[in-house]
Amino acid sequence: MTVPFYPWTVWIWAAFDPALIVVAVYLGWTASQFGKVFIAAIAALGFSVLFSWAVSAAGIPWPAPITHDGPTFFPVRAIAALLWAMIGYGARRVIARRA
Repeated sequence: MTVPFYPWTVWIWAAFDPALIVVAVYLGWTASQFGKVFIAAIAALGFSVLFSWAVSAAGIPWPAPITHDGPTFFPVRAIAALLWAMIGYGARRVIARRA
């Protein structure tokens, strides 16, 4: 059995899933403590995977589809969710300092 090869663009799309970005940044923005960023990332990961799966199952084109025979890239999505949530958390702190 050979290991499947996926181009790097597929990996990038998994990290830049629009549903993942929106939910992670919003939940990171609303986190009151840094520890809650991890919870926000887990919630964003779960939502984005379910949303991407539902959109893909409906046959609607999506930048980061999840299909039964395609890759899900959970590690890439998890790290991206954490980074996007940290960006949301940090952005709120920067804006709060300037106000």
